[in-house]
Amino acid sequence: MDGPPVPHDAPGPAATLPDARRLLVVEDDDSIAEPLVEGLEREGFEVTRVATGAAALDAGPTDLVLLDLGLPDLDGREVCRRLRAQAAVPIIVVTARSDELDRVLLLEMGADDYVVKPFGFRELVARVRAVQRRTGGAAPATPPRQELGPLVIDRRARRVWLSGEELVLTPKEFDLLAFLAEDPSRARTREDIIATVWDEHWWGSTKTLDVHVASLRRKLGGDHAWITTLRGTGYRLDPPG
Repeated sequence: MDGPPVPHDAPGPAATLPDARRLLVVEDDDSIAEPLVEGLEREGFEVTRVATGAAALDAGPTDLVLLDLGLPDLDGREVCRRLRAQAAVPIIVVTARSDELDRVLLLEMGADDYVVKPFGFRELVARVRAVQRRTGGAAPATPPRQELGPLVIDRRARRVWLSGEELVLTPKEFDLLAFLAEDPSRARTREDIIATVWDEHWWGSTKTLDVHVASLRRKLGGDHAWITTLRGTGYRLDPPG
């Protein structure tokens, strides 16, 4: 096991959530795994815990893997690589290694996100839900094909039409529009947008968000201001009508 016990804040009250999914926790330290599993179950997840890399590879279908790197039998990075070769399951790596190169290598090997010890339980749950949203691992709050007045968003095909004309969007422009459209008229903070559309660990300037919003506004065009700027907060999608 590499590093000290990780959860240093208590989980909240029990919750039954519509987007609860099966999690595989790969952790060999009982003192960490047991409270972690208990907390995740209280958040509404169905959790299977294994203690070795071999058991993780034989665990069968799951919706997300929480993988500690310090395993007793196999190198965690090799487990990550082999899990990714088996299926497109989202993987969040837990590591005590803070070296930037290690982080980059983890992402290149197929990890969808990582957390560095020590971390808080709330942070972990937020990461799990963010990865689920990005990868489709959680049940979507909106239908695959969504109509907002003249705007049509097809999430499966990643296509958008406005008044019958298809818009040519970059991948990030589509992700940004789809995220704002998940809950129309809801204010979204800059931090929430960056974490969901880009990355929990985005190191670049947050001005990239403003650039993408400006480009998306131009492509939406017309008389209606689809995206409203909320000064000091973020943005909101405002469909007509």
